[in-house]
Parts: sequence; structure tokens; C-alpha cells
Amino acid sequence: MKNNKRNFIIIFVITAIILYFALKDNFAEKIKYLLSFDIKWLGLAFVLILAYWFLKGLVLYYCASKVNKDYTEKKGILLMVTTQLFHAITPFAAGGQPWQIYKLKKDGLSLGESTNVVIQDFIAYQIALVLLGGLAITSNYIFHIFPSDSLLKRLVTIGFIINTAVVIVLFLVAFSKKWNKKIIDGSISFLAKIKIIKDKEEKLKKSEKFIHNFHNSAIILFKDKFNMFRIISLNFIALVGQYLIPFTLLMGLGIYINPLIVIITSAYVMLIGSMVPIPGGTGGLEFSFMAFFKNFITGPELSIVMIVWRLVTYYFGIIVGGLTLNFNKEAK
Repeated sequence: MKNNKRNFIIIFVITAIILYFALKDNFAEKIKYLLSFDIKWLGLAFVLILAYWFLKGLVLYYCASKVNKDYTEKKGILLMVTTQLFHAITPFAAGGQPWQIYKLKKDGLSLGESTNVVIQDFIAYQIALVLLGGLAITSNYIFHIFPSDSLLKRLVTIGFIINTAVVIVLFLVAFSKKWNKKIIDGSISFLAKIKIIKDKEEKLKKSEKFIHNFHNSAIILFKDKFNMFRIISLNFIALVGQYLIPFTLLMGLGIYINPLIVIITSAYVMLIGSMVPIPGGTGGLEFSFMAFFKNFITGPELSIVMIVWRLVTYYFGIIVGGLTLNFNKEAK
């Protein structure tokens, strides 16, 4: 609870600073642009983020229903909506996965099955993210969409390498029983040595059972090639929809940029934003958005589009996720 309060304070302070610098120059003109948004295009931006949650919820359903036939689409979608809150208030969005494991276990899956479902979902997401990032980097290399900037180029490259490495590590976790055992047993032994945990032998026995269930679940889940293709495809489509949100916001101000250019630019933004160790990537995502989109749009419009983009893709998730968790009994 203390960590969540601290994270909310960090988010609030950084957001206030970003808003100050984004709005301080030509404030009246920026407010005029904000009020002139075409409501249809703004509405479409919210539809796209809702579609993103819906598709991600289907991914959870397709993974979980493989090991528990009673798991429904509604449960998967509700879980993804509430996950937005935990993603938003933790560094690197790390709070989302533990919440998903807890909720899946509550909905009838074993701990090993729940963990594996979440890992499979995360692997599919990372593969889609890396594919889109790779396509964006290749497109820029061929067509020179962005001017050469050594700092941004390095940041994008580092982001791409990190996300690719994450996919490889996750595959090792899912398939290498021996590797898992070494990591978990080593961690338990270390924690026992420094007196953080007691009953080392009991914990080792429990971990062995967990590893066995986890590994068996991985074999069942990953054996279905069609399902793997389906969940990667759904993540890919969901990300493309999310990456098109700046396009709808720009159109809301009467500014047209080729949708493919917007997707490529958004992919670059996300590769950098995924490395920022602050809840919601706050600060890093705004910086990278401004840095890349300024190649196509300048002036007050850029600041306004960035602010509304963060409202749709980030703060809206906190609000809807929090309300769903508090007022929907099935979501708890």
C-alpha cells in the first residue's frame, strides 16, 4: 500500500511537471486547440484503446481456457481491464502480472497454470512488440523517415535489444525445467542463508512441485501452434490499433499524417518508453513522443496531441481499471 501511494505521488508530480512545460508557452492558443478537437476522432481514439483491452482480454481467455474449460471471455476481458490499473502504478508495468496470477488462481487455475498463462500472454505480447519494432527500424533504415539522431538511435536500439532478450529469457523460463530449478533453488538457498525465509527444505519441496506443474502447463499451452499464432496475431493487431491512436488525435485537429508513418513512429516511442523505470513510463514516453512526432508536426498542436494521447492510453486505464475493480464484484 505504501509503495502504491508513493507511486501515485511520483506519477502526480511528474505529470504536473510535464503539463507545466507542455502548456506554459502559448497557453491560450493551446487551450483553443484542445477545445477545437473533433469529437468523432477523439471518440475513435477511445474506441481503439477499448479494442486494445478487448483483444488483450481475449488473449488471456484463449490461454486460460486451455487449462480450465470454465474460464470465460468475460473473465479474461475484466481481468485485462483491471490489469491496466496495476500496470499503470508500478515501474516497468511490473504489477500487472502478479495481479493476473492472483486473479487466475482465484478463478480456478493452479499457481503453476496461472503463472504459465501469464508468461505465455507476455511472450506473445513481447513477440508482437519486437516484430513491430523490427519492422519500424527496418522501414526507417530503408526510407529514412527520421533524421539521424545519435541519442534517439541508441535508445531505440537498446530498447529493441532489451525486448528481444526478454522474449528469449521467457522461453527459457517456460521450457527449461533444469534452468528453472537452478534459479528457484538457488534463490531459496540464498534467502534461507540470510534468514529471510525459514524451513528451507519445505520450501524446496514446494518449489519442486511448482516447477513440475509449471513445466507441464507450458508443454500443454505451447504445443498448440494454432493458439500461439492466434495470440501473437491478436497482440499484433491490438498494438497496431494502439499505435494508430495518435493518427486519430491528429485528425481530430485536422492534421493528416500517413497512418503507416504514425504506426512506425509509435513503435519507436514504445521501444524507448518500455525502458523507463517509472510507473507508466511517465516522462520517458512523453519525451520520446515529442522527439519523434516533432518531425511531422510542430507548435502548440504537438503538445496538445501528446497530452490527449497520454490521457487516452494511460490515465483512462487507471480510471476505468480502478472503477471496475471497486464496483464490479466479478473483477475482484
